[in-house]
Amino acid sequence: MPDLSNVPNVPDLGSDLLGVALRSAIVYVFLVLALRLIGRREVGQLTIPDLVVLLVIANGVQNAMVGSNTSVAGGIVSTITVLAIARGIQIAVNRSRRFAEAFVGEPRLLVTDGRVDVAAMREEEISISDLMEALHEHGIERLEEVHLAILE
Repeated sequence: MPDLSNVPNVPDLGSDLLGVALRSAIVYVFLVLALRLIGRREVGQLTIPDLVVLLVIANGVQNAMVGSNTSVAGGIVSTITVLAIARGIQIAVNRSRRFAEAFVGEPRLLVTDGRVDVAAMREEEISISDLMEALHEHGIERLEEVHLAILE
């Protein structure tokens, strides 16, 4: 078992409404950054394991966000905090290239004139079948028909 005696204690933020707001903000920013590091996959492309991960994370962070405050007001404060931060991040992404790179990432060229960039596909963890599925959804049957395919 690892020795955790040197790990600093996180201050207790309490369960009053200000504590709920602070907890929610910390957890939201952490989750956005953590999920950003895992990779980008559109919600419509979530697999069953992806969905299970999201559900387990949601359950796991619930107490971290609201603590022992199970009141309606606590839930509302947590929700408003998360929505406000999400809106703030969207505004910052639209105004700052550096912020956009950190929270959204840069577009990635996957196909040029029918040729697949295998390295880019590997780095983005996209399979050929995933690529072809996305192309089929846009009415494209063959890679040769693709001038540019960009992951945004």
